[in-house]
Amino acid sequence: MSERKVLTKYYPPDFDPSKIVRTRAPRGDVPAGPKVQTVRLMAPFSMKCTSCGEYIYKGRKFNARKETTDEKYYSISIFRFYIRCTRCSAEITFKTDPKGMDYTCERGAKRNFEIWRAGGETPAGETDEERLDRLEAEMGEKSAMEELEAKVVDAKQEMAIADALDEIRTRNARNERAVGGKEVVDVVKEEIDEERRRVEREDEEMARRAFMTETGEKVRRIGEGEDDEGAEGMAATTSDKGLMPPPPVPSFKRVVKKKKDLGAALGIKKKPALV
Repeated sequence: MSERKVLTKYYPPDFDPSKIVRTRAPRGDVPAGPKVQTVRLMAPFSMKCTSCGEYIYKGRKFNARKETTDEKYYSISIFRFYIRCTRCSAEITFKTDPKGMDYTCERGAKRNFEIWRAGGETPAGETDEERLDRLEAEMGEKSAMEELEAKVVDAKQEMAIADALDEIRTRNARNERAVGGKEVVDVVKEEIDEERRRVEREDEEMARRAFMTETGEKVRRIGEGEDDEGAEGMAATTSDKGLMPPPPVPSFKRVVKKKKDLGAALGIKKKPALV
């Protein structure tokens, strides 16, 4: 194995420097290199093969050939890609679309329908002026539709206001017929007073029933003299019956329990001491 970093290099006798081709173009020119390269990419959109009907979904990986075309959009280069169908190996070609920020299917397959692209496709061969005219016409149609929607909303609001006014007038007329010449405020006040009186009567009835005995007699309040007499009578009754003796005072003295002699129960007899 030879050295990589050497001070001198070997040149054969038949070496001709004029045969060396420059691989790097000058700055500002088109970059030198092959126009076709092998790249690894994923399908940018869902498509159907026109040869066998196989569906190729978005995101499927392919080993594709990338070609730099001579077409340009302003200063952006347009690239063409070649892939093969996964079923019949038919060639499918699509290229970049910088104007629409998308890809365009050229041949070998048909792009599937996408709802978000239904109204955003640009007609082929449309110039910038035609595109501006078309956008202005679309904006005019949108503004006309917005004006129509605003008119419909205003009409609905006016109808709702008219219905509310009719309802208020009908209610006022009904109140005037029911009152018979009186003001509505007076009638409301009379109703509130009547309700207050009814609640007071119910409270009085509940209090009267609460201070009644089972036999229907009214409980009377005891006066001061009656209180003294009642207290003396209770003291005399207590002295006649006799007071109960006071409970014993608890003692916290420790009591030593006598141990039971379990030897007699087992038939064990202790010998008397000799001394």
